[in-house]
Amino acid sequence: MEKMDSINLSKTIKAKVEEAMIFDEKNDNEKGNFIENEKSKVEGEGDSNKKGNCIENRKSEVEAEAEETDIISDEKGNCFLENGKSNNVSNSINIEKNNLNSDIHAEKNGNVLLGIIKPHTLLPQPEPPAGASFLRSKSMPESNNFDMPDIGKFFREKSNSLSSAIKSLFEEEEKTVQHVTEINLSGTKVIVVEKKKKQLFGRVSFFSRSNCRDCTAVRSFLRKENLNYVEINIDVYPERENELISRTGGSDVPVIFLNEKVIGGLVALNSLRNSGLLERKLEEMLAGKCPDDAPAPPVYGFDYDDANRNDEELIEIVKILRQKLPIQDRIMRMKIVKNCFAGGELVEILIHHLDCGRKKAVEIGKNLSRRHFIHHVFGENEFEDGKHFYRFLEHEPFIPKCYNFRGSTNDNEPKDAAVLGQRLGKIMSAVLESYASDDRHHLDYVGISNSEEFRRYTNLVQDLHRVNILTLSADEKLAFFLNLYNAMAIHAVIRVGHPGGMIDRRAFFSEFQYIVGGYSYSLSGIKDGILGSNRRAPFALMKPFPSGDRRLEIALQKVNPLIHFGLCNATRSSPAVRFFTPKSVESELRHAAREYFQRDDAMQVDLAKRTVYLSRMIKWYSGDFGQEKELLKWITGYLDATKAGLLTHLMGDGGPVNVVYSSFDWSLNA
Repeated sequence: MEKMDSINLSKTIKAKVEEAMIFDEKNDNEKGNFIENEKSKVEGEGDSNKKGNCIENRKSEVEAEAEETDIISDEKGNCFLENGKSNNVSNSINIEKNNLNSDIHAEKNGNVLLGIIKPHTLLPQPEPPAGASFLRSKSMPESNNFDMPDIGKFFREKSNSLSSAIKSLFEEEEKTVQHVTEINLSGTKVIVVEKKKKQLFGRVSFFSRSNCRDCTAVRSFLRKENLNYVEINIDVYPERENELISRTGGSDVPVIFLNEKVIGGLVALNSLRNSGLLERKLEEMLAGKCPDDAPAPPVYGFDYDDANRNDEELIEIVKILRQKLPIQDRIMRMKIVKNCFAGGELVEILIHHLDCGRKKAVEIGKNLSRRHFIHHVFGENEFEDGKHFYRFLEHEPFIPKCYNFRGSTNDNEPKDAAVLGQRLGKIMSAVLESYASDDRHHLDYVGISNSEEFRRYTNLVQDLHRVNILTLSADEKLAFFLNLYNAMAIHAVIRVGHPGGMIDRRAFFSEFQYIVGGYSYSLSGIKDGILGSNRRAPFALMKPFPSGDRRLEIALQKVNPLIHFGLCNATRSSPAVRFFTPKSVESELRHAAREYFQRDDAMQVDLAKRTVYLSRMIKWYSGDFGQEKELLKWITGYLDATKAGLLTHLMGDGGPVNVVYSSFDWSLNA
C-alpha cells in the first residue's frame, strides 16, 4: 500500500509542477490557494487511516516545495526538478545536487524529471559551425533557487528564442544579398557567414586560346569572384575567330565582354580592379537583360566542317569498288582469310569502269594502298596484280577494338599530320583547363564526358584513320604520340572504365585502340612500341610489334627517358596529365620531370637511413635510365635545391646508398 501511495503521490507532484508552469504569473496569494486545492485533492483520495496519515505527513512537504523549489541547471543549460525517493514517504523532498550531470528523461523509481526542451524533430537541428563563438544565454537564471512560476517563464522564453531563430532563417533566405546572418539560439550564439553568387542579369564572356597564361589569369579571376561566365576558346571553336576579328579588329586574346561591350584584355581588367571601378562597372552593364548582339555562348552539337575534299575522284572510285568487288573469305597458306578480294579482281573492275589500261589500273590500286583504303592481308606489299589478297581498311580484324571508328572509315583527304596533332593537343588542353585541378593531378571525368570540347575531340580523332605519320619530324612525332597517349587514356576511362586489377589493366592498355595512319595502336603499343623503340613492356614476353610490321617505320630510333614523365595513364602515381607542343617538347618534358620528382611519392631522401625512395615506375623502366648509380646522378639534375643537396651529400661521402622503390598507386586520378 505504501508503494502505491508513493506512486500516486509522485504523480500528484508531477501534475502540480505542470500546473505551475501554466500558471507561472500568479501572485503569492493565488499560489497559496493553489496549494490548498492540492491539499484537498490529496486528502480526498485517501480511504484508509494509513493513507490519511501519509497525506498529513506530506502536507508540509508539498507546501515547502511549492514555496521554494530548487531548479538544478548544469553547464549545458539543462534543467532538473527532482524529488526524493518514494520508498520512504516520511522523508522530506531533497534536491540531490550530486546528480547534476545525470540526463534522465523518464519517471523512474518515483523520480520526476523535466527533460531538455529540444526543437521539433521535423525542424532543422541547430549545429554551430567550426569557429563559432559560444555565449551564455542571458535569459538563463544565474541562481539555482527561484520561484516555481519562473519555470514556465523560462521555457517560454526559450521557445520564443528558438522560434525567432527559425523565422530568421527563412527571412534571410529571401534576401537577395546577405553577407552575415546572426542567429540567436537557446544558450548558443551562432554566426554564419554566407557567400552568394552575384545576381547579374547580363553576360560576362571572353575569347581565349589553349595554353594562354593571360587567359588562365582571367579564368581564375572570374572563378574566384564567383561570376558566371562564358568562355569561347577559338582553338576549340575555330569558326568563332572571324567573329573576334570583326568585333575587335584582331585575333589577340583574352578579350573580355560585358554584354556586347568590349572591356579589353588582362591589362584592362587589372586596371579596373586596382581603381575600384570593376564592381560598379559590373552593376551598371550587367543589370539589364543581355542584348542579342552580345557574343553568343557556344552551342552543343554543332560542328565546324573544314574537311578538305580535294580528292573527290579517288573517293568515287572507292565507292564503286566497295559495291562491285566480290568480298568473301578465302583460304591462303592453310589459313582462312576473311573479307578479302584478289588484286586481279580490282584491276578488272577499274579497267571496265574507267575505260583505262591495266598499267593505269595497277597504279590506282597502289595509290589506294598508300592512302590506306586497302591493305595486303599479310602486309607483304603495297599492291600487285594477280592472286594477291587485299581487304578494305574497315574489314581489318582489329577494327572492333578501335574506339575512333564509327561504322565507316573517314574517306576524306587526310589532313596534314602536324596540323592534326597540334589541334588535338589544343583541344585537349582546353579540356584540362575546364575540368582538371590546378595541378592537373585530378580530372573530372564525368564533366569531360559531357563537354562540348570532348565531343569535338571524338570527332577529330576520326581524321586519324588515314593520316600520313611518316611526314612528321622527330619532335613532331614525339609530341604527337605523347599527346595521343594522354588523350586515349582519358577516352579509355570514359568509355571502358579504369582497371581495378592486373587482368583488367592488361585489357585497358592493350585492347583499347585507335586507327592511326591505317594501323591500330593501343596505349602499350604507343608507349613501348613507338616511344620506347619497340621494347618489351614490363612483365611482357613479346615486343609490341613483330618483325616486318609496318609500324616499325614510325617507331623512334632512340628512347628518350623523359617520356615516362610526360605520359599519364590515369592513375594517382603517374605524372600529371599534360599536352605538348612540337617546338618546345624537349623543354616541356624536362619541366615535367622536375615537377614529378618534387612529389614525395616519387622521390625522397632519408640521410639517417642512407636510403633513397623512388617510384616503382623507375624500376620498371630501369633499362631506359641505366644502373642505380647512374640513375641517381641523372636524377640529381631534375631535383629542387633541397633534395639535390641531400642526394649529393649522400652520394659524396663514399658510403653505401640504398634505393627503395615505393608501391604504385593504381587508383583513378579523379
